[in-house]
Amino acid sequence: MSESTRMMLGLVIGIAIMIVLVMKTKVHTFIALLLAALITGLIGGMPVADITNAAGETTVGVMTAIKDGFGNTLKSTGIIIGLGVMMGGILEVSGAAEQLAFTFIRVIGKRKEEWALAITGWVVSIPVFADSAIVIFAPLVKAMSSVTGSSVVGLALSLACGLQLTHCLVPPTPGPLTAAGMLGVDVGQMIMVGAGISIPMLIVVVFYCKYIGKKIYQIPNENGHGYERKEFKKEYIKSMEEVEKLVGEKNLPSFTASILPIIIPIVLIFVKTFWGLFGTGEGVANTIISLVGEPIFALGVGTIIAIYGLVRKEDNKKVIGIMDTAIKDTGIIMLITGAGGSLGNVIKVSGIGNVLGETVVGLPLPAILIPFIIAALMRIALGSATVAITTAASLTAPLMAAISVSPILLAASCCVGAISFSYFNDSGFWVFNGMFGLTELKDQVRCKTAVSLIMAGVGIIELLLLQFVL
Repeated sequence: MSESTRMMLGLVIGIAIMIVLVMKTKVHTFIALLLAALITGLIGGMPVADITNAAGETTVGVMTAIKDGFGNTLKSTGIIIGLGVMMGGILEVSGAAEQLAFTFIRVIGKRKEEWALAITGWVVSIPVFADSAIVIFAPLVKAMSSVTGSSVVGLALSLACGLQLTHCLVPPTPGPLTAAGMLGVDVGQMIMVGAGISIPMLIVVVFYCKYIGKKIYQIPNENGHGYERKEFKKEYIKSMEEVEKLVGEKNLPSFTASILPIIIPIVLIFVKTFWGLFGTGEGVANTIISLVGEPIFALGVGTIIAIYGLVRKEDNKKVIGIMDTAIKDTGIIMLITGAGGSLGNVIKVSGIGNVLGETVVGLPLPAILIPFIIAALMRIALGSATVAITTAASLTAPLMAAISVSPILLAASCCVGAISFSYFNDSGFWVFNGMFGLTELKDQVRCKTAVSLIMAGVGIIELLLLQFVL
């Protein structure tokens, strides 16, 4: 058996065992993910522990890769999740989330909540990292579900789709910006084409989000912790009159006080993103903007604004209790998210991702689909959309002289491919499932995995058509 075949076999066996453990046994998802990472690495040829040869070169062991993957994933998401849920707890208990939900509904009209959240995500994710935005907007999504009776799953999934599309397709997010640079594409053109391609994808997928929200119908519990799952009935959806009455009976904070904890972090991150494109990169201003625009700092500011803007009159112990209660629910989210990062890192370190990419380059495929398939396989293997785009662009760049396709479409193809498969080694997959109470594997796949495939499918059609125009 060749080394590349053994690597692929390790990946297939590791994922298969994980699925069986989660669906058919009492083994927790966290443990199943770690076992999948271990099995994938060992069968793929990784040593158990690090090995250093006579020349001083180190071969990373599977246990090191598991620990590094876990730590690196939580390094980027753990603090953000913690701050986000503390802020979310205050928004929920103070009534600010309900005020925001009611204002959204009153402005856009009933039965359009999914569209409003999808568009919100589409805009917000251009400057803000998608996982951070999910955490920031979770209280609003839960409140909209409570107020309207719509499934939190359909609402949250609409938001997540908008976030994912611009995160993968529109600069200045890192993936598309890198693809444009590697393939010699003007950033302005990349913005226009990426945004244009994303719109039909968003329109199609929102209809699926509305559909799946009825199939997986769950709403937040009245105590604010966990979700209630039941069979969907039309009478569960509240009329505008019922919404008005429900909100009118409560003493809610003002809209300004309610929106500031969410909008201030977004503005700070937004400023840092665009300063990076157009600023000097030097001086005191650069240092300050780099600090305040860091998601951890920005969310910390948002949390403090929520504390002193929404619950400043409450007893200190009560406010701390609100945050303590909120953060108790995040432990398992962080564990599973970190374990997903472990699996992705094992696949990366073992070289499975490189084997996949090199295999695709040699296949007789339509030129426009080569970057797409490389990026899709990298997404499957590594979990990170940004890494998938970067890898696909780096492998596509040397082929440009032999491929009679516009560079802008090749760059777009890399980005569309990276959308295609969100599953077990994607940190965003677990952040979404944990935040919105999806514990069954089949439900998780019907949500984040399904919408990623739908969006990519629409994107393929667009690419095949656009190659005759551009």
